[in-house]
Amino acid sequence: MAELTPIERVKNESRLLRGTLVESLADPLTGAIREDDTALIKFHGSYQQDDRDLRDERRRQKLEPAYSFMIRTRLPGGVCTPAQWLALDEIATRHGNGTLRLTTRQAFQFHGVIKTELKTTMAAINATLIDTIAACGDVNRNVLASANPVESGAHAAAYEWAKRLSEHLLPRTRAYHEIWLDGAKVEGSPEVEPIYGPGYLPRKFKAAIVVPPVNDVDVFAHDLGFIAIIEAGELVGFNVTVGGGMGTTHGEAATYPRLADVVGFVRPEQLLAVAESVVTTQRDFGDRTNRRHARLKYTIDARGLDWFVAEITRRQGFALEPARPFEFTTSGDRFGWTEGLDGRWHLTLRIESGRIADTASGAKLTGLREIARVHRGDFRLTPNQNLVIANVEASARAFIDALVVRYGLDAHARATPVHRDALACVALPTCSLAMAEAERYLPSLVREVEARLAVHGLREEPITLRITGCPNGCARPFLAEIALVGKAPGRYNLYLGGDGRGQRLNVLHLENVDEGEILGALDSAFARFASEREPGERFGDFSWRAGLVNAPMRAVTA
Repeated sequence: MAELTPIERVKNESRLLRGTLVESLADPLTGAIREDDTALIKFHGSYQQDDRDLRDERRRQKLEPAYSFMIRTRLPGGVCTPAQWLALDEIATRHGNGTLRLTTRQAFQFHGVIKTELKTTMAAINATLIDTIAACGDVNRNVLASANPVESGAHAAAYEWAKRLSEHLLPRTRAYHEIWLDGAKVEGSPEVEPIYGPGYLPRKFKAAIVVPPVNDVDVFAHDLGFIAIIEAGELVGFNVTVGGGMGTTHGEAATYPRLADVVGFVRPEQLLAVAESVVTTQRDFGDRTNRRHARLKYTIDARGLDWFVAEITRRQGFALEPARPFEFTTSGDRFGWTEGLDGRWHLTLRIESGRIADTASGAKLTGLREIARVHRGDFRLTPNQNLVIANVEASARAFIDALVVRYGLDAHARATPVHRDALACVALPTCSLAMAEAERYLPSLVREVEARLAVHGLREEPITLRITGCPNGCARPFLAEIALVGKAPGRYNLYLGGDGRGQRLNVLHLENVDEGEILGALDSAFARFASEREPGERFGDFSWRAGLVNAPMRAVTA
């Protein structure tokens, strides 16, 4: 029998995620925490990191790395109030590096928090009525929901189900409250984790709820998905998807991105039972001997989809109904103002790489602080690193517009489509997995791509472009029409062929190439696209038809 991974030992011996975190935090001799605790702190919503730009210099000075911590919130559906926004802004300014980052999981990230400020920061976040429990780690993470607010009753219902699903799948340990909030230890009956057990899941688990026709959550990229089915204007239930996942490892054919399968339909009141059956099946049958092979997608492929559906049926006590028809027309966000059914308005802003900061290009952090001081609706983070100023009264639109322009938050009105839709993970200098730049490279990459599109009369063409510093898939690169996945400093794998609706994987076009080779290949592809495309054809679809990519096509259809 294969040996369990070291992290499995850490989880099982952690006393339900306590480990020695209290002792690590109290150690004044280092800015780091103990090695085992670096795995456990993820379940509490934080990663230990260090500034890789400073590693060599600090090593020469015989100093330990410049350790700090990233903190991520749990924020189902990405909704927060203006008061919460202002509080999070203050936390980022006082305890972090002065920036807020909006993630592809509709959450906030704080960067640059040092160990001596970590407990204070976690407590301050919790005081806003937002927590960080299970934002990371081998559990169900932040639940995504279609961000377009209150366009229909179905969108509101999807958000409510995202909150219920997040709460249902939360770990039950009191460790978070004891360590970060000085909560009293509860005496008496032993603690249990009724869903996760003492070893939690073999690997991270991601869930999403989407309302067609906009696949803004990239529902097929997740372990578990629910596609809202609307009939006669009412939410009647959800199609269930299982087995999606973006992460892979360079050079290991046994790892791969995978699109989720549609396995059936459930009524709304059945959603939580189905989710629990999927999670517990992965808990019991997922691979705990190889973390690179531990996601739900590998469990399904190893045992078969029919076996998996039969197993969740046995656990939940009812069969799934046949899946119902659905259609996605696009992925990504709809920018600018949209009107809801109730007459209120919603403004979607482009936030490049999700980074909100005061820079030479605009005082975006200050601008959103000023908007939060007067806004009477709410804010909604999108799964594409953008922001919706939601539920604005018609009479307040002009004032909001003026603040948006004043503080340089109007990129949605000025940027090309490829710029508006581009995604990037953080990568260097803080992500330990990064092999190449992503967020810091995105602005110059977009400019180069835009220039080549303009030469061929394609400047206003919608094309999804995503870049990650490694193949872990945080910005969902394998669904993009064009994707760069980091291989080494300044070198990437180039992928082409996503479909613009999040229903088809792209494939490798060039391996381990530098910027010149990437741009040369794209320039050639754009030239052919401009001259050979069919009416209304997207670049990703053309890539397949014209033979720019050549591999078995894997797509999800309704």
